[in-house]
Amino acid sequence: MAYEKEMKAYADQMKELCIKNDTISDELFKQYGVNRGLRDQNGKGVLTGLTNISDVISFKTVDGQQVPCEGELWYRGFKVNTLIDNMGEAFGFEKTAFLLLFGELPDDDQLEEFIDILGAARRLPVNFTRDVIMKAPSKDIMNSMTRSILTLASYDKDISDTSIESSIRQCIKLISVFPLLAIYGYHAYNHYENDESMYIHRPDMYRSTAENLLMMLRPDKKYTEIEAKVLDVALILHMEHGGGNNSTFTTRVVTSSGSDTYSAIAAAMSSLKGPKHGGANLKVMEMIQDIHKNVADTDDTEALRSYLTKILDGEVFDKKGLIYGMGHAVYSLSDPREVIFKGYVEQLAREKGREKEMRLYKNIETLAPEIIAAKRKIFKGVSPNVDFYSGFVYEMLDIPMELYTPIFAIARIVGWSAHRIEELIGMNKIIRPAYKSVMEQKE
Repeated sequence: MAYEKEMKAYADQMKELCIKNDTISDELFKQYGVNRGLRDQNGKGVLTGLTNISDVISFKTVDGQQVPCEGELWYRGFKVNTLIDNMGEAFGFEKTAFLLLFGELPDDDQLEEFIDILGAARRLPVNFTRDVIMKAPSKDIMNSMTRSILTLASYDKDISDTSIESSIRQCIKLISVFPLLAIYGYHAYNHYENDESMYIHRPDMYRSTAENLLMMLRPDKKYTEIEAKVLDVALILHMEHGGGNNSTFTTRVVTSSGSDTYSAIAAAMSSLKGPKHGGANLKVMEMIQDIHKNVADTDDTEALRSYLTKILDGEVFDKKGLIYGMGHAVYSLSDPREVIFKGYVEQLAREKGREKEMRLYKNIETLAPEIIAAKRKIFKGVSPNVDFYSGFVYEMLDIPMELYTPIFAIARIVGWSAHRIEELIGMNKIIRPAYKSVMEQKE
């Protein structure tokens, strides 16, 4: 204990020295033409690679000019909204996973075989749940999952084999067990840290990923058809988002070094858990809770407008000056995932009797872009992103907040896997961007 106090005091003491010597002026970034975050002031990313997996469209060329447009998300040449519409009442996670991994929509026989393989792989090594997941349980389920991913590597006798076929096998295994790592990790934490009952339901190889998630999470294993369908759609929409998002780029960077599948996916997990990436829906939920505490009638749009203005001015809530769930690094006029998801959210809200809460979200969706546009210099449009509604959906599904980002990971592992395989096949060169040194040389 004395050592910890001493170390904390030392770190506090050295903080100012780090700030003094590690601060680089904005003028130097401008002088050398360095775009922070690999994005220019208009939000356009620096081109670092090519991909055949997906496309994110937010601008179109009209008369030689880049003009903001309604957002589009494409998976392997298909618009995501078209894919979801064509699923009908069927669950689509598995079919979309096949498409992203292998580049083509499966026929009926291929889909049946793929679902069978996923189902058969949806099991952990003997005593893994007891010896790994239940030891040192953590409220941070993302950290718990990452530890489990790296431990699974020790059970793979072909860990050092980075061939395409080995990576496909490893990726499919991880896609299959991610729901188990997340749900079991939560149950262990909930039991040991919150003194609640613990139950470990085995997955059903004949149920979809969304159905298994709800079945393993709930004590009675029960769920409704609309609950499972909305979760299935949420997983599809979070599955992939281009090669430039932080966690996918991390996957490609680690893969390019020649590292193994487990290490690449663990690195992606560490990226995704950041609040600027996968944790955004948590901030939306915290903001909504704060609005309920401070706006007496959430149907009163003028009172809501006034409070949202205070949030944007940094006067209330977390005082960061952000209306969470609004805007996106890429999209301008709309996030297609939010547009698609909203209809399913409305269906679930009706089933759950949460129409009043749905009105609050829709009012914020209308008011926030107006308030932001009036107060901030906007280079592109501001619209709600997919995280604006996803937390609300998870709450209606009685999914604890500790699992919000892990569910994102359960979906995005498919995209990471597709990009790892593409990187292995097509690149063959370590990713190593340049940094300009502005260090002062000293005698």
